[in-house]
Amino acid sequence: MWIRIIVFLIINFSGLAIGGFFTGDGVPSEWYQAMNKAPWTPPGWVFGVAWTTIMITFSVFLAKLYNKENRLLFFVLYGAQVILNISWNPVFFYFRNTLFGLVIITALTALIYIYLLNYYKQLRFWSLLILPYFIWINIATSLNAYVVIYN
Repeated sequence: MWIRIIVFLIINFSGLAIGGFFTGDGVPSEWYQAMNKAPWTPPGWVFGVAWTTIMITFSVFLAKLYNKENRLLFFVLYGAQVILNISWNPVFFYFRNTLFGLVIITALTALIYIYLLNYYKQLRFWSLLILPYFIWINIATSLNAYVVIYN
């Protein structure tokens, strides 16, 4: 199991790095700073802490799920999660397409719901490891939606 955890950690953090690379100026950019942002937008450092926690707990979750799920379905869901997670940053920050960013993050949110609801019975206690992702993705989706509505 430790090898699977390490492999998922490498893939997940590599995905964050790739997404971060395509963020460009991102949060400190004039474009983003000039936007109307949700009053509940957390300070910048919270995003780093949240995503680090998410990728660690999600990696353990995936390692536990790996032997309990059909491999094809496992890789389809996981591949979709990686693609959606990586693609949001360049779409939102680099291409500045907040509406398509909302479509992507909404799809990612639905996928995390699937992970949480479909695998609770199989993983029981271990399914709690998806909760940080579940909570954060709902917050992130609401932040993106606010930007779309109020800008």
